[in-house]
Amino acid sequence: MAPLTIASTVKLSSGEVMPRIGYGAYRANGSGVYEALKAGYRLVDTAQFYDNEDQCGRAILQFLAETGTSRASVFYTTKLWQQCTTSYAAAARGIDGSLKRAGLSYADLFLIHSPPRSRTARLETWRALQDAVKAGKIRSIGVSNYGVHHLQELLDWDGLEVHPAVNQVEVHPWLPRKDIVEFCAANNIVVEAYSPLTRGVRFGDALLADIVTAHGGAITPAQVLIRWSMQKGHVPIPKSSNPDRIRSNIDVFNFALSDAEMAMLDLDSYAPVTWDPTISPL
Repeated sequence: MAPLTIASTVKLSSGEVMPRIGYGAYRANGSGVYEALKAGYRLVDTAQFYDNEDQCGRAILQFLAETGTSRASVFYTTKLWQQCTTSYAAAARGIDGSLKRAGLSYADLFLIHSPPRSRTARLETWRALQDAVKAGKIRSIGVSNYGVHHLQELLDWDGLEVHPAVNQVEVHPWLPRKDIVEFCAANNIVVEAYSPLTRGVRFGDALLADIVTAHGGAITPAQVLIRWSMQKGHVPIPKSSNPDRIRSNIDVFNFALSDAEMAMLDLDSYAPVTWDPTISPL
């Protein structure tokens, strides 16, 4: 495997490439997104539910204008919230609304934020996303919070034309989601890890402290968790509104975790720090 760098990417099933680390914009404002772009992040992850698509879009456009960077260099992701996943028409309106709010001509990745409650809604929402890809409004499509059974339903559907590129789920050592990770790996679906920092609740864990100490105290628990996620092959999207932590969270390319350290963090655990729609029934 090639060494990880700030420019590392992963190729999606769509043929597009996605950065190996992103900025999670949950509860972020435009200044946080702008600081992240200045720090070197090239993936911005937001959602309709976050109510900041407009701020994210303005920050991206400001950064591009000030730096002369091309739009293609920033990977913009957003997600359809529940009121936009009830039908094909609702999803189509939701996609157009998101792009209008962001002020962007296309989204690099559009996800279903959580599994809609009925098979018809799940598949008709996917049909709308597929059509938006055909129309050039979206480059890649995927899901979030999908369990193996949700993914299998989609892959078995005879109307599937565009393969799901990404499944964004909560993943960290205390919630490794091995069933989902293994299924995604077998089906060419990239795992994008939200809450990779456990919302800070595990920062005092002895496992992390031992690894920090082994590295001479030159790294932080957050950096250990981000590096763990990347070495697992995931795409972590840490979030912060603090400029110093935004910069620190992407400063993970001057060290690596050893095989022994990765093994220390190979836990058999189920301890989510957020919601878990992956277990919702079909």
